Amino acid sequence: MTSATARVRSAALAAGLAGALALALTACGGGDSKGDSSSPSSAGTSPSSSTGPTSVTGTSGQLQGSWITTAGGKVVALVINGKKAGVFATGGTVCSGTAGSESGMRMIHLTCTDGSKDRVSGMVDSVDAKTMKVTWSGKVGQETYTRAEGGKLPSGLPSH
Repeated sequence: MTSATARVRSAALAAGLAGALALALTACGGGDSKGDSSSPSSAGTSPSSSTGPTSVTGTSGQLQGSWITTAGGKVVALVINGKKAGVFATGGTVCSGTAGSESGMRMIHLTCTDGSKDRVSGMVDSVDAKTMKVTWSGKVGQETYTRAEGGKLPSGLPSH
């Protein structure tokens, strides 16, 4: 199997799992999907470190949906439904937590089942209809996600 074929299979698996994760988050209770579309008030700052989910206020608005990126040759799916958030990375990392407004910023706080601290606390730097940039407090740093619609992979998915 070529590495390109493996990436396509991993991406397809992640898209399917993103859909499953979205269903799981829906089953856990949604929340108000009416949006807070304000921009974070302190762009350019790094999010504070966190050891797990913390309280967020307000709704996650524009953050709603399934988002896909690649990191270290793995596909990463980020799903936000109401104030619930989850991440799945090929290779087995599964994280869940919250997303929403916190101190005037849009934040994501997660706890990962494997103890990973890579994506524990993230600040949303920007979001629009197609892309979302999140700066994570862990070693991942900033990631750019592309919105996945209807369980389909977004076009132009980065391969590195």
